[in-house]
Amino acid sequence: MHNGTQSSARALSQNPHAVREPKQNNLEMAIGHEVRAYRKKLGITVTDLAAATGISLGMLSKIENGNISPSLTTLQSLSRALGVPLTAFFRAYEEPRNAVFVKAGEGIELERRGTRAGHQYNLLGHIDNNSSGVVVEPYLITLTADSDIFPTFQHEGMEFLYMLEGEVVYRHNDQLFPMQPGDSLFFDADAPHGPEQLVKLPAKYLSIISYPQRGKVD
Repeated sequence: MHNGTQSSARALSQNPHAVREPKQNNLEMAIGHEVRAYRKKLGITVTDLAAATGISLGMLSKIENGNISPSLTTLQSLSRALGVPLTAFFRAYEEPRNAVFVKAGEGIELERRGTRAGHQYNLLGHIDNNSSGVVVEPYLITLTADSDIFPTFQHEGMEFLYMLEGEVVYRHNDQLFPMQPGDSLFFDADAPHGPEQLVKLPAKYLSIISYPQRGKVD
């Protein structure tokens, strides 16, 4: 592992394998998350919120950490102090958590800017209005015909490529990356990028693009 990768790994704070236990505590966790989020949006401390509601610091800490089930009276006090409706605390719990399953060969084939003969794009799934505030578009890209003109893309967000088959030299801004099966490339998609040379065909790779969800309140 390179030093840069090690530094990045140390900087990550989220545990991808974290679970919410016990199961019945999910509602409390959701309420606590919303209380903390609205408090931070107002830029006030737990002490400020305690003073505004008359709820003790210890109780507020337990609520925000999902360790206690607050009464309706307590939630009403919090809604008044934070200036949000009572139902706002339950939104995260009630939001649907969708999943999209795509069988091999059943992705949606579509046209993208710069698409030409021999360049096939399959969208493998899409979940709009999700709870994360991030839109993710996973594509399976297959290049089967050589071309003298290569598509160059530039768009908002981040992009992750994972080479499955064949070999291409991929350009990102002024850098060239020779990609073989098992290689990956993660980059800021706001720079010009695209396959520069098609070395071994057919070439197939995953392209996963992520960008902020439109109209999502931070």
